[in-house]
Amino acid sequence: MKKSLLALAVLGAFAGAASAQSSLTVFGIVDLSVNSVKNGSITQKSMGSNQLNSNRLGFRGTEDLGGGMSAGFWIEGGMSNDDGTPGGLNFQRRSTVSLLGSFGEVRLGRDYTNTFTNVASFDAYGANGFGNFSNIYASTPAGLGSGATTAVRANNMVGYFTPGNLGGLYGSAQIAAGEGTKGNKYTGFRLGYAAGPVDVAVAMSQTDLGTADKYKVFNVGASYNLGVAKLLAQYDQRKYGALKYTSYQFSTSVPLGQGEFRASYAKGNAEGGTTSANDASLLGFEYIYNLSKRTALYTQYGRLSNKGASAIALGGVSTGSGFTSTGYGAGVRHIF
Repeated sequence: MKKSLLALAVLGAFAGAASAQSSLTVFGIVDLSVNSVKNGSITQKSMGSNQLNSNRLGFRGTEDLGGGMSAGFWIEGGMSNDDGTPGGLNFQRRSTVSLLGSFGEVRLGRDYTNTFTNVASFDAYGANGFGNFSNIYASTPAGLGSGATTAVRANNMVGYFTPGNLGGLYGSAQIAAGEGTKGNKYTGFRLGYAAGPVDVAVAMSQTDLGTADKYKVFNVGASYNLGVAKLLAQYDQRKYGALKYTSYQFSTSVPLGQGEFRASYAKGNAEGGTTSANDASLLGFEYIYNLSKRTALYTQYGRLSNKGASAIALGGVSTGSGFTSTGYGAGVRHIF
C-alpha cells in the first residue's frame, strides 16, 4: 500500500512538472454591429462582423524545452457570427509553429506579413472599422492589377523575430515560398524602435509574380503617446512596373474615462498608366465605451470619397466609380 501511494505521489509530481512547463489557451473574439452603408444612391442596412475587432476562435500554447528555449503553436480562424456559419474558421487567420529562445523567435506557417503588421501598428483603428487605413492601402486600386495576395498574410512563410531585450530595437524578416501559386512568393523585413512614448518603424517587401515586374511595398509609421492622446502617422507606397499607389494616414486615439475616441484621415493616390484617376480619401470617427476589460460598446462613422475611376466601398453594393461611400453603425464586442 505504501509503495502504491509512493508511486502515485511520484507520478503526480511528474504530471505537475509537465503541466507547469506547458500551456494551452483557448481564446476568441465575438464582434457584431448593426450598420448602414450608402454607396452613391444605394443604401444597405446589415448586421456585420469585425467592425471593432476581427471575430476569431483560436488555440495557442507553449512548451518549455529547457535551457531557455521553448516551442509554441498558434492556430486561429475567423467566424461569421451574424449567421452562425463557420465563415473563415479554417485557421487561415494564423497557423504557425515556433521555436523561441534568447535568439528571438523562428516562426513557420501562415502568418501576417510584416508590411501589414507595420501599417496596422500605426493606425488608431488597427485594421477594422469604417475609418481604418486598410480601406485605402489594401483596396483593389492599391493592388495595381498585380495579382499579389500578400497585402495581409502569406502562406508557407518562414519568419524571424528579434528578442525583446535590444534596448527598444525590434524587427522581423520573412520569406514565403510560392509553391506554384501566383502572388504568394514574398520576402520582406521590418525594423523599428520603441522607447517611452515614441515608436517608429519601417517595412519593405516584394512579391514575385513570375514576371519581370515585382509587386513592391514600402511603408513607414510613427506614433507618440502624449498621455492625453496618442498621435499616429504613416506613409505607404506600392509599385508594380510603371504603376504606383501612394497613401498616407493621420489618426489619433484619446482615452476618455472608461471610453476611447478615435479619429482618422487617409488619402490614396494612383499614378501611371490608366490608374492615375483612381484616387480616394477617407475620414473616420469612432467611440468605444468599455463595460469591462473584455466587453465594449462602440459606434462609428466613415466617409470615403472616390475620384475618377476609383470604386472603393466601405461595404454594401458598389455603384460604378467616382461615388461617395458613407457608413455608420453601432455594435458590441466581447473577448474571451
